[in-house]
Amino acid sequence: AAASRVFAFRDARWAPDPVLEPSAAVRTPQPVPLVIDNGSFQTRAGWASADPAVPAEPLLRFRSLAARSRGARGGAGAETQVGNDLGSPEPLRWLLRSPFDRNVPVQLELQELLLDHVFQRLGVASQGCVDHPIVLTEAVCNPLYSRQMMSELLFECYQVPKVSYGVDSLYSFYHNRRQNWPCSGLVISSGYQCTHILPVLEGRLDAKNCKRINLGGCQAAVYLQRLLQLKYPGHFAAITLSRMEEILHEHSYIAEDYIEELQKWRSPEYYENNMHKMQLPFSNKLLGSTLTSEEKQERRQQQLRRLQELNARRREEKLQLDQERLDRLLYVQELLEDGQMDQFHKALVELNMDSAEELQSYINKLSLSVEQTKQKILQAEVNIEVDVVDSKPETPDLDPIGSEQSLEDVESINEFEPLFAEEQPEVEKPVAAVQPVFNLAEYHQLFLGTERIRAPEIVFQPSLIGEDQAGIAETMQYVLERYSKEQQAILVQNVFLTGGNTMYPGLKARVQKELLEMRPFQSSFQVHLASSPVLDAWYGARDWAVEYTTREEGWITRKDYEEKGGEYLKEHCASNVYVPIRLPKQAPRTTEALAPSRVLTSSTGNPQESL
Repeated sequence: AAASRVFAFRDARWAPDPVLEPSAAVRTPQPVPLVIDNGSFQTRAGWASADPAVPAEPLLRFRSLAARSRGARGGAGAETQVGNDLGSPEPLRWLLRSPFDRNVPVQLELQELLLDHVFQRLGVASQGCVDHPIVLTEAVCNPLYSRQMMSELLFECYQVPKVSYGVDSLYSFYHNRRQNWPCSGLVISSGYQCTHILPVLEGRLDAKNCKRINLGGCQAAVYLQRLLQLKYPGHFAAITLSRMEEILHEHSYIAEDYIEELQKWRSPEYYENNMHKMQLPFSNKLLGSTLTSEEKQERRQQQLRRLQELNARRREEKLQLDQERLDRLLYVQELLEDGQMDQFHKALVELNMDSAEELQSYINKLSLSVEQTKQKILQAEVNIEVDVVDSKPETPDLDPIGSEQSLEDVESINEFEPLFAEEQPEVEKPVAAVQPVFNLAEYHQLFLGTERIRAPEIVFQPSLIGEDQAGIAETMQYVLERYSKEQQAILVQNVFLTGGNTMYPGLKARVQKELLEMRPFQSSFQVHLASSPVLDAWYGARDWAVEYTTREEGWITRKDYEEKGGEYLKEHCASNVYVPIRLPKQAPRTTEALAPSRVLTSSTGNPQESL
């Protein structure tokens, strides 16, 4: 049972996305919409068409990351990698860049790289433009500036015909609607960077009462990394963010009652039955050397031989360079001796020298350096020959005078050999047979106990990581209290959980427990979890695009963009609420307003203006 709880990290590498060939149904009879779920953790893209020949699944799924190398020294330019082309994020962690600040895209040059990757890998073949309508997800209450920059990028750079913006969690909400579901509900969306509480009344988002918690899966991974690095300082470098995300996805859960669950973990029996061991990669080689003295000597001789060869090669290269310089200087000196003064002075200028004395000084120095290098090369060759002679097998030195006496000693020693026969094998034991004093596999294991519940708990108790914010339960209660009792009863009948950070086991039961504590006695409520919390946003956007392809509702055309600006939004059932920018109108400046005026007082005491 203990061995069954040892889990190895997969450390899976991302496979590069292939360049797909779109089917003919994507282009005919007219270009079908392209749906892009632009998430801060992952980007998902695919086609929206009712034709069975077009896949109803996202064809691309990759992390919303880009890395730009500085370029090689050999002259190669900087290389930019996007998404799955990175292979693994850990070796490039310090180079990774994301276009998002929290869940809002602000770095549009990086966003352009992600869109280029999407269009290229999906096989968009139109020249100079993207002639497919675009359905793009955005953050709740997205700032107008971010939408303006995104619209400018799509219309100006890619020349798209029309675009539609929607909220990912609302797309997921409408995708999971059933026939008996009400059009109102309370959506709890928890993603990689943020958690949102969204009230939906009569099919429309109530944007004024939306609330955001700046906590999500990213903060949970960082918190878990800090906990384990403090617990295992010897494996500091091996505890990476990618491995922490794997632990969160596969080994963490939400406690229905956090304090009660901690009390359970105090029991040794409960700890042994529920603790997970994560196996870090390690090498089976012993920390100490397992080589015999002869092998060590042979390896030392090989290293010495390679070092001697390297030094000899360097001396020969230095000798060749010095000899070429010396020949050049001697040629210039011959010009002086032959009386060719013009060529001599020209050669001095090329050599950056001022006089013949300086030339002679350089010649003397180079001549001395060449001689010294030649002597070192000869000495090194002599040393190598001596080493070769010394490396011959040694023969025992026999004393010719006392040879008979030495033979007698040998015979006397042979008489005592049986006495030492039992001890001899112990002396000749090889070093490799020595076993380590501890198990290397156990030393490279991470024991996950209360860490399994502490990291996901931060969305309910942000104070665990020092954040001065309210958790999901307090925020949900605050949002409900802003409505009448009748509206509260309608909202709690459909509490909907979506987003990648809601996939923890036990989250639904925890939300039900929190609602039971805050709702009146004998009141009813229902909590639903999205069928696919990660992909339902894309599925909902695809459903909307298929339904509204031929309609004008929700689509921003190029004409709308040019007339009303990039921040303009056409509302639909899953979109944000459009709040246009209202700038105060300035009064026209006339010559009378510009001229200085002075106030006079009439005899009646009323002020009068006079120019």
